[in-house]
Amino acid sequence: MKMPLQLPAVGSSIEFVDTPALLLDLDALEHNLDRMSELLEPFDVRVRPHAKTHKCPTIAHLQIARGAVGVCCQTVREAETMAHAGIDDILLTNQIADPSKANRLAALSRIATIQVCVDHPIQIEMLDKAANSSETEIAVLVEIDVGTGRCGVEPGKQAVQLAQEVARAKSLTFVGLQAYNGKAQGIRDHALRQSTTATMVHKVEDTVLLLEKEGLPCQLVTGGGTGTFLFEAGSGVFNEIQAGSYIFMDADYMQNSAESGKLSDVFENSLFVFGTVISHPKSERVVIDAGLKALAIDSGFPLVADREGVRYYAADDEHGRLSVADYAQSITVGDKLHLIPGHCDPTVNLHDYFICIRKNRVEALWPIAARGY
Repeated sequence: MKMPLQLPAVGSSIEFVDTPALLLDLDALEHNLDRMSELLEPFDVRVRPHAKTHKCPTIAHLQIARGAVGVCCQTVREAETMAHAGIDDILLTNQIADPSKANRLAALSRIATIQVCVDHPIQIEMLDKAANSSETEIAVLVEIDVGTGRCGVEPGKQAVQLAQEVARAKSLTFVGLQAYNGKAQGIRDHALRQSTTATMVHKVEDTVLLLEKEGLPCQLVTGGGTGTFLFEAGSGVFNEIQAGSYIFMDADYMQNSAESGKLSDVFENSLFVFGTVISHPKSERVVIDAGLKALAIDSGFPLVADREGVRYYAADDEHGRLSVADYAQSITVGDKLHLIPGHCDPTVNLHDYFICIRKNRVEALWPIAARGY
């Protein structure tokens, strides 16, 4: 039987937080939310942040309170969680290839505005059948591959052909294009990231013009991530931005340059895995209780915040190994450290709650309601 998570009391000091734990600094989070609103204010674009980053309806409502039109989701379960929590405008930035999921999505469209992506005729047929059976209508975007090399048809004629199939479906409505370049988010150099995005924008614009020529206007051209959103926003082609990780910032995005300085000068680190030093077997090595079950390392190891000369270099199930330089501050068994995850999204998915802190005190406990799906 799974034991209940030992949660700290609201108002208590973070020194009483059991580790490993996921900490969310509310001052930094609010800074990031406000900063995104400020940066996009000059542009005529809508903001639809990606909820796969946080999987938390409380955060989604904070984003909507600052002007977001709704959220993106990556799974039907995420969409259900958000809709049942009162988020009424949801874009599923993924494909449905299972009749039961298509039926769930169609049922969800009774309580929320639902949009979904396609890149194959089978998906169109499946969604149309589900929407028709549910006596609802689903808005559909054609996803085009603009550099990620994952889902999506080629820009241009293939996208037009698929959009025409959507338009012929009885219970579906073609509304536009999904064009997200995931690979561009990790280009470290600002100028190269900008030029790569500009090349992508031209392909999207050409596709929009072809669709219009065939009588299929794009109401929506959506995409962009934390690394590129300003480029899409200023393109005159995109009218919706999907950035998600900006609310947390992680060690991976911290490596990106900005127009001036680093991206980490624009957005602050608000997300930390809190761990306790449980062993100090050698002068140059300590062991922390935050390993693979507490943080994701697919984008690299976490950074140790505010501890110069301390480096996280290996992860096991329940352990993290840290090297300690000769000049580093002394570390003692029992010390608690803040780790900046390498990749925020899958790290969040490993935890049940955000332990929300302000000035080193627990202010709130927010369930990560859509985790695990």
